[in-house]
Amino acid sequence: MLTALVADLAATGCHEIVTTTDPRFPLSAPPGVQVVTLAGRSAAYLDSLIASADAVWLVAPETGRCLERLAARAERKRKMILGPGAAAIRRASDKAGLPRRLARHGVPHPKTFVLPRASDWRTAAREVGYPIVVKPARGAGCNGVCLARDARELDHAVDMARAASRKGQLLLQRYVPGVAASVSLLADGKRAMALAVNAQWVRASRGPQSRNRGPVPGRPFSYRGGKTPFDHPLAGRAVEAALRTCQAISGLRGYIGVDMVLTDSEAVVIEVNPRVTTAYLGVRAALEENVAALSLAACAGALPTPPTAQRRVRFTAAGQIVSTVPRNNK
Repeated sequence: MLTALVADLAATGCHEIVTTTDPRFPLSAPPGVQVVTLAGRSAAYLDSLIASADAVWLVAPETGRCLERLAARAERKRKMILGPGAAAIRRASDKAGLPRRLARHGVPHPKTFVLPRASDWRTAAREVGYPIVVKPARGAGCNGVCLARDARELDHAVDMARAASRKGQLLLQRYVPGVAASVSLLADGKRAMALAVNAQWVRASRGPQSRNRGPVPGRPFSYRGGKTPFDHPLAGRAVEAALRTCQAISGLRGYIGVDMVLTDSEAVVIEVNPRVTTAYLGVRAALEENVAALSLAACAGALPTPPTAQRRVRFTAAGQIVSTVPRNNK
């Protein structure tokens, strides 16, 4: 994702680009891009990099408030953030508060409870109704998200979600059967427009193996990539729900992802990603336009005319493009 974003920014030819990287994940950067390895560097060094830049584009997960805290760090340096600010990230990534925000704008969302005391788990689960999804209140990439089909699986699902939550809140959410999808959008802080509707490949697999008991009850979800554009009968309704979701969360800017499930009759929004998502890889390959350049324009208050996908693209969770074919080829 970072490699693709840096390549698109470099292709604009309008900016001097400095990017940070982790030595565990090699970055292929275009000529002229300065690559800084952060391993072993102090927090003060990162602050100095932020201070030296005119604007900052953050690529980080919501887990443990990582993205929000980086945004706050840039704001303390009074730097332009090419995306949502810390307050908007906090609102968008708060899955416990999301049902209330969406309800005010008429956006369908699963019945959701903040996980109560341990003694009340099963009572709350019966009220939500099985099958049930257990997840961290703040997280990304299906990390810690588990499916429980009955009370026996619930305890194990809670344990797995808690291990991923970094001592944060957990949620119980009614499972919504349907097709997993997302909408990639651009926002200018007040308005939004859709770039693409994407199919998501999300699976609930069996739990880890135990030498004595076999598969552990509780089914962790995993994200395996997707395809774009997704020509689903409810694609239009998906876009409408995503746009209303952006209206429900003030301050969203730049590239935004909205995850949802398409049922037989409606688009049910699951969560909001206030950042570049894996789908960026597919969307940039499907469009003729430079998505990073479009996002920069949106951050400056200029939403583009909605582009038309020229290709059908399949991509993996690891960022590999599996196939690209002209859109007129069925």
